Formats: sequence, structure tokens, C-alpha cells
Amino acid sequence: MRRIDSSDDIAAGLEALAHADPRLARAIELAGPVPLRRKPPGYAALAEIIVSQMVSKASANALWWKLEIAAGEISPQAILQLSAEDLRAAGLSRAKAETLCRVGVAVLEGELDLERLCAVEGRAAIKAMTAVKGVGPWTAEVYLLFCAGHPDIFPSGDVALQSAAAHALELEARPRPRVLSDMAEAWSPWRGVAARLFWAYYASVMRRDATPLGA
Repeated sequence: MRRIDSSDDIAAGLEALAHADPRLARAIELAGPVPLRRKPPGYAALAEIIVSQMVSKASANALWWKLEIAAGEISPQAILQLSAEDLRAAGLSRAKAETLCRVGVAVLEGELDLERLCAVEGRAAIKAMTAVKGVGPWTAEVYLLFCAGHPDIFPSGDVALQSAAAHALELEARPRPRVLSDMAEAWSPWRGVAARLFWAYYASVMRRDATPLGA
């Protein structure tokens, strides 16, 4: 599996996408630089993605700051030492707090090896991650994009990607996840670059930043 590890990989992917789907050529021009956005794999990165679910970028940053203050560090051991009251005081919903704890237990017990999963085929890695209650497909897909540099994953359930695709491709309405997933098949094996392109387009053309990880 070729990883997206550098700006050269992004450039190669964008060139291939422009040839595979001419509609993307204009999106590439308008989006400007497409950031690599990589994070070291591990519990902290997955925790940041979980915290960022369903909230604005500003809210996610604030929650993350509070969690770091409460825990001292973002590790399975540190998070599991916090009480439910501590996690609520940091601003986390019950669902997010429970997911962070379940993931922490799975990591400590060896049931979830987040570093090893970065070298596993996409569908198998997603299946292993979503076996932990509270970790959904979007969370797993974003982790594999930004922490594994997976080249061919596209989180079609991401609202920002749906909105950017609708705007860039001049669709009548924002596509539903299944529709967008089917559309993205044409961008394989560079769907990971296509996702980065649409996030960049969302930020530069639609003037909103919704990248789900502060990379």
C-alpha cells in the first residue's frame, strides 16, 4: 500500500484525479495548496478525532484543551484515571467520554493496536476499529487518512466533504453518504487525496474550516 507521506504524494494524487475526473481539475485550481495533514498514530490522535465529532472546529479545540488540562497528558492510562465527573467537567458528552475509555481499555489490553492497524488493508482496519463500541466508520476512516496516510479511503459521511463536493461538482443538492461513496469510486486509488482536496476546497472557496483533525 502506497502511503500519503509527502507533498509529492499529494501532487501525484491530484494529477491522477484530474485525469480520472476532469471536473476535479477546476476544484484543484480553486482549492489552492492541499495540505498533507499527518499525525503520529496512537491513542492521542484517535482521541482527538473522537472529541472533534459533531462539533465545530473551535469547540473541538476548546474541548481538547480542557481534556489535556484535566488529564495532564492524553494517554489511555491518564484518561482512565479520570472520573466520569472529571470528563464531564472537561466538557465531554457521556458518549464521547465512554468511547475514550473503551478505546483506552482496548489499547491497554492489546485488543486494539493502533500503530499496527496503520499497515493493514483499509476495510480490515476499519472493521477492527469499529469493533470498539462508539467508534464509527467516520472515526476509523479519518484516523486511517491522517495517521496511516491511507491513500484510498473517503469518509463519505463527512458533512463538509458532502458540501464541498456539491459545490465543486455543481450538484443540485448535497449528496447523501451512499451517493457520495459511489461517486468516489471513480477517484480510486486516490480517494484519500480527493478527501484532502475537498476539505481544502471547503476552507479556501467556501471559507469554512472543517478538517476533523488539527494536523
